[in-house]
Parts: sequence; C-alpha cells; structure tokens
Amino acid sequence: MNPLYDRLFGKHAGKDTPFLHLASGETLIHAAFLAMAARMAHVLTGAGLRPGDRLAAQVEKSPQALALYAACVQAGVVFLPLNTAYTRDELSYFIENSGAKLVIGDPAKADQLRPMVEGLGAQLMTLAGDGTGSFTEAANGQPEQFDTVDRSADDLAAFLYTSGTTGRSKGAMLTQGNLLSNAEVLVDYWRFTSDDVLLHALPIFHTHGLFVATNIMLLAGGSMIFLPKFDQDQMIARLPQATSMMGVPTFYTRLLDDPRFDKALTQDMRLFISGSAPLLAETHVRFEERTGHRILERYGMTETNMNTSNPYDGERRAGTVGFPLPGVELKITNPDTGAEVPQGEVGQIEVRGPNVFKGYWQMPEKTAAELREDGFFITGDLGTQDADGYVTIVGRNKDLIISGGYNIYPKEIELVLDDQPGVLESAVIGVPHPDFGETVVAVIVPEKGAQPDEDALMAACTDSLARFKHPRRIITLPELPRNTMGKVQKNILRSDYAGLFSA
Repeated sequence: MNPLYDRLFGKHAGKDTPFLHLASGETLIHAAFLAMAARMAHVLTGAGLRPGDRLAAQVEKSPQALALYAACVQAGVVFLPLNTAYTRDELSYFIENSGAKLVIGDPAKADQLRPMVEGLGAQLMTLAGDGTGSFTEAANGQPEQFDTVDRSADDLAAFLYTSGTTGRSKGAMLTQGNLLSNAEVLVDYWRFTSDDVLLHALPIFHTHGLFVATNIMLLAGGSMIFLPKFDQDQMIARLPQATSMMGVPTFYTRLLDDPRFDKALTQDMRLFISGSAPLLAETHVRFEERTGHRILERYGMTETNMNTSNPYDGERRAGTVGFPLPGVELKITNPDTGAEVPQGEVGQIEVRGPNVFKGYWQMPEKTAAELREDGFFITGDLGTQDADGYVTIVGRNKDLIISGGYNIYPKEIELVLDDQPGVLESAVIGVPHPDFGETVVAVIVPEKGAQPDEDALMAACTDSLARFKHPRRIITLPELPRNTMGKVQKNILRSDYAGLFSA
C-alpha cells in the first residue's frame, strides 16, 4: 500500500482521459503520464535509490518534471524540488544538507554542477525543459509498469526548504499523510471534479503549483492546461478552455492591465484562487468589476500547505484569508506566553491538523521551537480572527519577504552586502509593490569615509543570489534605527519606505 500514489496516481492506471494540455497543443492522457513515471521509477531504483532516500531536482517545468514527482512517490523516494533560479552555492547547501543521492539538473549547467554534486557524494543526471536529457534517455526502453513501493501515511514524501530570517534554510519534512489530507480537503472545499480544467502557469518547485494545484487535479481526476510559465498571451488564449485558475497576485494584476481580459473571456470560468502573497483589496475590487468573479483568497505555507480559505459559497472578504479549513485548528496567541488572545486582538497564528509537517530535517532545536508538543505549529505570522471566524493576516513576526509568491530571507542578502568593500552593515526589508505584493529594498550604512559602488553591490548579489532576491533599490543611510537593546528596528525602515513603489 502506498496511500499517496494509490489515491493520486494509481487510480488513473489505464485511463485514456486527458491529464495535461500542453502549450504545443498536444494532450497527454493519464495512462501515458503514468507509463512515463513508471519508466522513471525504474531508473531511480537502478541508480541505487531506496525508499527514504532523497532526490533533488532543479529542472524547468515540463510533463517529464511532473512525472519525476510521480516516480519518486511510486518508488518511495523523498522528492526535493528546488527553485530553478538558485545559484550553484545555494544548491550545494541543499544537496549537502538533505543528503540527496541523486540530483537531476539542467543539461546546460551539467559541467558546472557535476564537480560539486559528485564532490558531495551524489550522482548527477539531466533533464531539460523540452524533456530531453540523460535521465529521460535512461528511462527510454524501461518497462511501463513498476511495482509500487509500500509506504505509510507517516512516511516522508517530500522536503521543501524554507527558513526564518536568520540562519540557513530548513528542510520541512512533509509526509504522505500531510500532502494527501490537504488535497482531499481542498477538492471538497473548492468543489473540484473530473470536469474541471485548471489553467496552470505556476512553477512546480513550490507548494502552490505542485502540492496544491497538481495534487488537487490528480485527486479530482480533472485536467490541466500546463503552461511552462506565466505568459500573458498564452493565458488570454487559453482562459476560454479552462474552468479554474490558481495564481499569485502578480498574475491577476498583470491580467487586469490587459484590455483583452474581460467578462466575455472569463464567462466559462468557475473559480479564481489566489495565494502565496497578500492580494490588495484594490485588486479584488477591480477584478470583480471587470469580470464579475470574486477571487477566492487562501492562506498556506511550506510547512503546512493550506490552512485557511475564503468560502466557496458565501462571502469572500477582501483583505482576509477566510476560515480555517475542515480538520485544521487555528488559534491566535500571545507570542510571549502562548496563551490565546481575546477575539479580534492581534497575535501569532498557530495551526494544528493532519496537514502540519513532521518537523525540520536534522534540526531538532528548530523543530522544538516552532512545533509545540501538542502539535500546534507556530507559523510566525501575526493575525486576527473576527467574530464571524474570518482570519486576517496583519504582518509577520519574522522578517520574511514574500515577493511574487517566492519566499525571500533578508539575512541571506544582508550577508552578501555586508561582505562588500565599504559596507559597514545592511538591513534588508520588504516594502509594498503593486505587482509583486512586496519587493526587496536594501538599506546600507557605509564605512567611515567610504562610498560603496551601487553597481558593484548589485553585481555581488547577481553572483551569489537568485534573481528574485535581488534588491530593487539600495538606500544609503548614516546609521540604522535601533532600540535600546541595540536591535535594528526594521519596522521603522518599512514604514519610512512603504511608499517607495506606490503609483
């Protein structure tokens, strides 16, 4: 028995029903997708991977990349998807920390990656966005049937790396039960059926695109218009063929900027869902005026998948993330005492349920600090819950920045900036941005008598960090604001520069 494979993938064995509608115009049926995954599972076991071993994948979105996820589930291998923008230095940490035995990377980067990967004791195979590479070559000719490995709901299915605002990234351990329980709840709550066609333009190295969108459609038995990335013209062209869409706020703001996006284009749509970053109330209003649809906003995170959602039926309140999902307990607590705060007051959000992760890989102290013995997870987000039960996120007690749906950890950027000539210290903050929800601003303090070169600072960020982490603005100050304990008061900086990107 393998609950995740059986419920998501195995039930489609032999079915000639559509699964992926590709940008090329081709359609991949469920049976062909499962045959592809089975061939890949044979490659994994042939490479010496055993149940519980980790596989790290930094590959472009493609049907083959999605089949790799299915192959890992079928073979009992723990799947570790990695952002395609991560640099070699970032990859090195994830591979070493996870103990990945096999790394799947882009053929164009193979010569650069191989010494590092093999130096860490792992194997390297390749998979390109067009589906070619040494991994698919190895899969060609393999049997189209694979004996699914027995796993339990408590066994690990995936690692997703996240972090707070200090220290290195943490590997959130997600079990089969975590992923399956969340998909089951969301299929019912959002009313997905086999008749649904999901417009999928999200990346699949992220919870939103992989474990929410894909798992839901597999469980419901529907199909996906599977676009490599968000492309305005493709989105406009394919919307009339879809019934539903999941996106980050950036998707919706960009569609609203296109005059072709109107009520006629969206008349056959059933549901628009937004998450991964806050959606401005103004976007809610403009969207409803333009299309007649009201976006459904929800709240989740790497460690838990989805926690809350605005209702399918009933009022979808702009500025809120709705109610706790069925099976999820949520409470608002005092960050210092852990006691629940009175209704309507701001506190830290804690959640408990079958969706909550198992802990952080090889970090028992971090796990103990954020996952209470009674099962409640301290999310690090601050919020309120009103008398009607709607939850509103008001901020974060961590300095995490969410830009365009991607998590950005200020400390990583600060370490790069602080190491540059002429920089005494830095503070990285997130400020409101009309397109990305938030964007990165770096505040630096020069060494006495120095004038750091802004172009050189940006070049250093380019060398060390993925593009989405690069500061959009670098501001120079004589000193950083601090409290009496000497701690930098980032809240003051955020307030001072909140209007930097306003229209």
